[in-house]
Amino acid sequence: MPEKNTKQKRQSGPENAGRIKDLRSLPKVDRILDSIMQNRDNLPRSVVLRAARSAIEEARRLMVAGEDAPWLQPPLEDAVLARARSLALEDMRDNLRRVINGTGVVVHTNLGRSLLPPVVCEHMTDIAGHYSNLEFDLEAGKRGSRFSVVEDLLCELTGAEAALVVNNNAGAVFLSLMALAKGREVIVSRGELVEIGGSFRIPDVMSASGAILREVGATNRTHMRDYQQAIGEETAMLLKAHTSNFAVVGFTASVSLEEIVELGTEHNLIVMEDLGSGSLVDLSQYGLTKEPTVDESVGAGADVVTFSGDKMLGGPQAGIIVGKAHALDRIKKHPVARALRIDKLTLAALETTLRLYRDPIKRMETIPTLRMLTLDLESIKKKARRLQARINKLGLDSLSSKVKSTASKVGGGALPLQDLPSFGVAVSIAGRTANSVEKAMRGLDLPVIGRIEDDVFMLDMRTIAEDEIPLAAHAIEQVARQQ
Repeated sequence: MPEKNTKQKRQSGPENAGRIKDLRSLPKVDRILDSIMQNRDNLPRSVVLRAARSAIEEARRLMVAGEDAPWLQPPLEDAVLARARSLALEDMRDNLRRVINGTGVVVHTNLGRSLLPPVVCEHMTDIAGHYSNLEFDLEAGKRGSRFSVVEDLLCELTGAEAALVVNNNAGAVFLSLMALAKGREVIVSRGELVEIGGSFRIPDVMSASGAILREVGATNRTHMRDYQQAIGEETAMLLKAHTSNFAVVGFTASVSLEEIVELGTEHNLIVMEDLGSGSLVDLSQYGLTKEPTVDESVGAGADVVTFSGDKMLGGPQAGIIVGKAHALDRIKKHPVARALRIDKLTLAALETTLRLYRDPIKRMETIPTLRMLTLDLESIKKKARRLQARINKLGLDSLSSKVKSTASKVGGGALPLQDLPSFGVAVSIAGRTANSVEKAMRGLDLPVIGRIEDDVFMLDMRTIAEDEIPLAAHAIEQVARQQ
């Protein structure tokens, strides 16, 4: 009982009375709302109202808890007003925003994967803002097929008889399995049961499609006899999944696509290969690790080949299916094909990207993914020196930079063991840790994403464009001048 009386006395003491007085001095919602609306920020009233309520509630919570916040400084009304306006402006900012990629990862899954060439962006804008012949045959004057927009180009570039494009490669694999092997067995090497982006695994995709997984071989070694012994009356397909996002090294063995095709022909089975990243160019001629190209898989005789449009191809997100007409006809006619179809903007982007592949020189110069992957070391070093020179011109004693050799990555799950020699700029700010610099660079209006290497914030110049060098330098200045 005495303890209860003590608590009651504390609740009515001078300190608590002052706190109650402070809470009562909080501005009303209408006052904050009217003040911001008069500033001509062109903010929607509903957004400002929500921000005002949030700012007042946040201030009340901090005051009751006796906590401090950098923005909660006297005079109280001005502080809450400024906080509300800041919250309203933040609420109006796009969630999907441009960033500068200084990580050195070319096909960065978290940063939007492949960049599109300017000519592709121009065509997308033209199609987006106007009507188009998406499903209209201009020559016949009647309804057409959206798939015809890119099918001929894909067949030309890969040697396939037919082609189809869906929303992504997981969708391409899913649709192909559902159309060609639902309710029947699909034989695949245990060492090729890959996990793709977003934690989707080949066995899960197969299960969802209605196909029945039949694993053969061991994790590191699979032989032809494993496939031969597994074939039965319920077998519909032999599936080969290219392990583009991981590597098994050491005591290994696998069966080539050509051998699997021969076995499939012998038993009248469909042979499908999922290339994952997929590439239309043999990048080994530019010093990268040899990867199977789409035309090589088609040439080996696979009935169906699936791959992504936004990884090594350097186009928009898409799942591309190419192969023999008898298999593609069944896939195209499946009802789920409509559920997975791509929109006009993806088609516009993919068509223009594919047209660039017709010119072997032009594609390497104009498709950003191919250009960055094959960029010579001296060019990267020159970009690093230009950024360092801009940093030095700032004349900030607290700021220092150094050009350092480093290594870039392909990204997107492709060529996991491939290191690309590169140069970066290591940035140090006196009194700041590398982690705090990295966080501050992410928090800018134009975020700059780098990495921490040897306990220093690093910007890999392989993935920073020439016209982004001044922007990166300005970002570094902003962070260096922060208190």
